[in-house]
Amino acid sequence: MKTVIIGGGIAGMAAGSFLDRNGMEVVICERQAGKCQGGHAFLMHSEALSILNELNAGRESLLPGKMIHRFILRRPEGHEVRNEVLDSWRCIKRTGLVEFLDGLLPEGKIKYDREFSHFLWDGKKVAAAVFTNGEVEYGDIFIGADGGYSKVREDIFGKVRMTKVVVKEIVGIFHNRELGKINTDTFFKYQDSERGLAFGVIPTGEDEFVWFMQYDPRIADLSSDGSEEIRKFCYRMLKHFPTMVRDVLHASDFTRAYRWNTRDFNLLPAFHRENVVLLGDAAHLTLPFTSAGTTNAIIGAKTLAECLNQLPEPISAFTAYYRRRATTIEGHVALGRRLSKKFLHPLQNVDNHPLPFLSTATNHLSSTPVRPTRLQVLYFTDPICSTCWIFQPLLKKMNLEYGHCLDLQYYMGGLLPSWQECKGKIKCPSDAAQHWKEVGELHEMPIVGDVWIEDPLSSSFPPSIAFKAAQLQDPEKAISFLRRIREMVFVEKKNIMKWEYIVQAALEADLDPVRLLKDFNTDAQLAFEKDLALARKLNVASFPTLILSDGAGRSVTLKGDQQYTHIENAILKLLPTAKKKEFDRGPESLFSNFPTMMDTEFALLSDLQRNDAVKVLQQLNSTGYIERLDSPNGTLWRKRVS
Repeated sequence: MKTVIIGGGIAGMAAGSFLDRNGMEVVICERQAGKCQGGHAFLMHSEALSILNELNAGRESLLPGKMIHRFILRRPEGHEVRNEVLDSWRCIKRTGLVEFLDGLLPEGKIKYDREFSHFLWDGKKVAAAVFTNGEVEYGDIFIGADGGYSKVREDIFGKVRMTKVVVKEIVGIFHNRELGKINTDTFFKYQDSERGLAFGVIPTGEDEFVWFMQYDPRIADLSSDGSEEIRKFCYRMLKHFPTMVRDVLHASDFTRAYRWNTRDFNLLPAFHRENVVLLGDAAHLTLPFTSAGTTNAIIGAKTLAECLNQLPEPISAFTAYYRRRATTIEGHVALGRRLSKKFLHPLQNVDNHPLPFLSTATNHLSSTPVRPTRLQVLYFTDPICSTCWIFQPLLKKMNLEYGHCLDLQYYMGGLLPSWQECKGKIKCPSDAAQHWKEVGELHEMPIVGDVWIEDPLSSSFPPSIAFKAAQLQDPEKAISFLRRIREMVFVEKKNIMKWEYIVQAALEADLDPVRLLKDFNTDAQLAFEKDLALARKLNVASFPTLILSDGAGRSVTLKGDQQYTHIENAILKLLPTAKKKEFDRGPESLFSNFPTMMDTEFALLSDLQRNDAVKVLQQLNSTGYIERLDSPNGTLWRKRVS
């Protein structure tokens, strides 16, 4: 059975990927002459992200975009109205998602420069699609995924009655490295308190942001869409907004900005006629306040593919597809209209400012649950936490076996602000020395507590802030940096508050120490404060703490020392489909992944008894492949740099 998809956007490409995976012959017809270069970005919820990760299973492609963990709504004068932690949203550039989906399709599946003209009918059914360039594509099933102003929809249903445009948006994009270091995961929005006017900024990458201005055209409007007129209009409308807003406008390339006339239409009585079915915005168009359009398109693509795969003939599959999606879509249309009215009349909604996207606590994006394919893991730790140090072998094994289905994020917990503020049994450096000695002996880990006698740290905050500075520079290298300063303090008796050791660790992790110092004194301080605030909000008081969540409201929290089976059980509880990845347990492979290991780490990862593991390590040391660093409680082994 051959399926012809008309429209090579997000919905069409996602449907094509699923159908191709199900063994169906697929041709995607796109009106543009090449890959999509237009559009800016959109917010997507975890349900759609899970579907994308499902499509990406077994591939090395990374999902584009930036996770958004917080929404802040303020008045133009600075008063904060809302400050919400978000569960699982991601901001993705349209071009990035198109490139990602294109990589999931076999070569040659998309035929470009095919703008739909009309269908050729064979009795009651469509036999072929005709394009304005004269080309014709025959098929058995035809999917109209050609957007909100769908020609396919018009051909099979006639013109729909679009709502009047009552809210317009101007959308732009800009780059700012400094802002990117400060605002890594927050959606900021400024809403006028008296009229329908708002400005929002959302990160799409490390130093890239999309911005939008929503406005009531009754206040003022553009007479044309020229870039210079758009620029002047934005400056004029937003002149009383904060300086940051004007800085964003100043950094923007207005030749890439565009005006969007937002509208929708009522739920259609069906999404199909005979062997033609609609998908994405062609089937259902909602106002942008729900941020549900792209998510619904991807969920719809999977739902349609499932129905075609499960049911014996297309008509029953299309009927089932409509039944599974219609109620949800009708609710989104209604919700978008309610939010639009609230936006246009802010004085009537002083104490009820809606989120600019669906709240998954009360509004589900899908009428059927979508199983996640990845878990988010928040890992709260501290450079001088001895329990975090003995947790390292388990963390390494977890990454090797389940890292492909985990999004692991490091956060600093602030274990020791100062000895004056220290609570619990450990009240002074000598207490810490004794505690380290006991932990090392119990777990057979190399821990030397002499640093607390010879050169005690007065706080864990400086090395924690240094780690945040390393994260701002390179998240992967920051993990190597954290490992190195831990080795320094636990094995080498070095006070890692001292800048000389921080510089040494930065150089060994291939970081720029000059930039590290600059960030340490500025942006890293703010990043560290955000980590502490998140820890307080999530009631994290001991380390390590791992909070695993599936993006659909379920989570498991693991605190302190763990058995590996507890970690594995938590993963499988939230993600039953997770498959343990077999990894090469040979010493060369392990030391390639982890240049330094302790006896216990190597033994666990190589699946050897400790005595046997030590014999292997000693043999590698004798050949010069690794070198050893001894301590009273054990040995740290390091791969030699040739």
